[in-house]
Amino acid sequence: MDFFFYPSSVAVFGSFKEGAIAHEILRNIVEGGFEGRIVPVNPKGGTVEVAGRRFEIREKLEEPVDTAIIAVPAKIVPDLIDEIGPLIKGAVVISAGFSEVGNEELERELVERARKHGVRLIGPNCAGIFGVHGKFFGSFEVRVKPGGLALISQSGAFGGAALAMGNDEGVGFSAFVSYGNASDLNESDFLEYFADDPNTRAIALYIEGVKDGRRFLMALRYATSRKPVIVLKAGKSASGAKAAASHTGSLAGSYEIYRAAFRQAGAIEVEEMEEVFDAAKAFEMYKKAGKRVAVITNSGGPGVLATDKLERLGLEIARLSDETVERLKSFLPPQCSVKNPIDLIADADYERYKKTIEITCGDENVDSLLVICVPPIFIPSEEIARAVIDAECDKPVIVNFMAGELVRDGIELLEKSGIKNFPTPERAARALFWLSRR
Repeated sequence: MDFFFYPSSVAVFGSFKEGAIAHEILRNIVEGGFEGRIVPVNPKGGTVEVAGRRFEIREKLEEPVDTAIIAVPAKIVPDLIDEIGPLIKGAVVISAGFSEVGNEELERELVERARKHGVRLIGPNCAGIFGVHGKFFGSFEVRVKPGGLALISQSGAFGGAALAMGNDEGVGFSAFVSYGNASDLNESDFLEYFADDPNTRAIALYIEGVKDGRRFLMALRYATSRKPVIVLKAGKSASGAKAAASHTGSLAGSYEIYRAAFRQAGAIEVEEMEEVFDAAKAFEMYKKAGKRVAVITNSGGPGVLATDKLERLGLEIARLSDETVERLKSFLPPQCSVKNPIDLIADADYERYKKTIEITCGDENVDSLLVICVPPIFIPSEEIARAVIDAECDKPVIVNFMAGELVRDGIELLEKSGIKNFPTPERAARALFWLSRR
């Protein structure tokens, strides 16, 4: 499927009036820096100018391209596929009005025409695709920065919101695909593809329901054997399942069956949207982590919250060795607690954090560290960020700097060194839980 995510040429079909979907997709492709050939197509012809480039609108496609992006009325899509089939490898059908509104026959016809020409389909009723490392933004959704997360979404709107949220959370993407009604290619195909994609380090999947459970389980097992797969399942309740059926025409089915399948395959199931990105951030930094956690904090309350959450998630609060305790006592003020969680108290500075991280990291009873910083106004958060960056530790270190303006500069410094921040102790604890699942 490289012709979808790393194409050398693309044709866009639809209206190129300002604000029309095809116009917005064309603008995204051009502004995203796509280096291949771009062919806008509309029977009325004319010209279109986007992002400082002027294109002649072809009345019909007359030259081969890798991928066609189609945003025309549903009823004419099958005939269009028949016409351009010999010239394309794949088609992304943005158009809605197929099985999701009861037009199963029109969707069947679309698939038959595509198969006749050996064309693979994404959609219909979808929001398009991104091949971020191929500088290909074939969608009207917000563009994202390059990274390691491939997002597979049955819902176009969810996908768009997730991309925007990922930008805010500092997550980089390798690809995005909204597959809508899954008339041809579906979640299983994309799981298998991204499992082997060298630019993808983790896969996030939003699903409402699948049509072929056995195939899905095989694809999920294949993908999780190679990379972390983060799953957000919608349609868990009876009402949610009904809503899913009217949304993408999918059968949500019994949630218990899905949950068992996720567990069997080793997928990381999350409950909420923000958790998708917390898990993605964790796996961008580390492949896995053990269950025994040391908590280092300069504030007792957040340390207790983190400890509570870790234990509720089934992780262990590491029992520090006598040697580690003595080494910590040797330089920490007597007011500090050297039991786990280790409380460095409010005036903890660069040296106190750095040395504590290094000593604790060396303890054989510790698999990973959760470092919390709530800086007082007299200690800049950048100072503690530098301590985290400079500390020599070969185990996973998850960081919770909070909150707001006080830690903004410190978080920025951490980001530049590839260290992601988790805004609350509970979210940081969950990150370690997901790493432990691998």
